[in-house]
Amino acid sequence: MVFSKVNSKVVKVDVGAAGGVVARTGAMLFYTGQVQFSPHQVPGSQSMAGMGGFTRMAGRMMQGEHERTMLAQGQGVVHYGHAGLEVHVVDMSQGGALCVEASRLLAHNAGLQSSVVSVTSQGGGGGRGMLGALRGAAAGALSGTGMFTTQLSGYGSAVLLAHGGFIELPVGGPNPVFVDPDAFVGTYGSVQVELKSAVGWREAMGRGVGEAMQLQCTGQGIVYVQASEEKL
Repeated sequence: MVFSKVNSKVVKVDVGAAGGVVARTGAMLFYTGQVQFSPHQVPGSQSMAGMGGFTRMAGRMMQGEHERTMLAQGQGVVHYGHAGLEVHVVDMSQGGALCVEASRLLAHNAGLQSSVVSVTSQGGGGGRGMLGALRGAAAGALSGTGMFTTQLSGYGSAVLLAHGGFIELPVGGPNPVFVDPDAFVGTYGSVQVELKSAVGWREAMGRGVGEAMQLQCTGQGIVYVQASEEKL
């Protein structure tokens, strides 16, 4: 595992052994050794070839799927944390894909492939292309999860952020897993996420939605949930 937890809110990583680390700007707490930091390209800038560069950036900025990141390289140990939030290390040594909102991603080793994808491309049923993006936008607006999500794939480790600690929910049994959108952190594996409404559209657009909107998770993998409905 690339990252190791110092406590519930701080992780450390040997940058040289990790082959470089990408982390959100401002997350570095302290380090020892010879480590160099440089701005890192926004993840996913090459992933939406069907959209113009300005549109891609505007979409990420408006939906909150844009966090400035820094690349750490060299020989040394770096400690990371952010805003006193709880941290959770996801071991991706078996490969696979991790989907998480950028605001909930603290760091990952540089060897992981990063892209920004429409929420519907996770298998939410919205379809690809402009129609799928519009459906994703509607789902994101209602659920508060945003139109796009960050996808990491490959072999390595990533560190997630949450309020109040993490719960790992296995997905793959006979029944789907339903998660409150505000408690949802991300998924690992082949998990499809679809927005479900327990009430009609008229009631959903009213003042008190309550528990009306839920995320249905199916497939095979893990859903990460925070022990709070507080947004980051």
